[in-house]
Amino acid sequence: MSFACPSEAPATLRTVPVGDEEAKAASALLTGAGLHGHKYAIDAAVAETTLRQHRPVVMLTSGIDDMTKLCGERVRLVSV
Repeated sequence: MSFACPSEAPATLRTVPVGDEEAKAASALLTGAGLHGHKYAIDAAVAETTLRQHRPVVMLTSGIDDMTKLCGERVRLVSV
């Protein structure tokens, strides 16, 4: 999957809010992955949101290593 510019991205991209419940789940992901600190907080929130979506799910990311730790095999990760 390759997009020359963001306007070519699929129309299925969504923006979703992150509330207290999602933040707690993201924190649990961090703990489970052995990661900590603000460096990984946004990654964990994105991973948690991604894991709640209906399968199949593809995530475009520049942080393959960290997202693999957070999502495991449950999400198809594509490096950008």
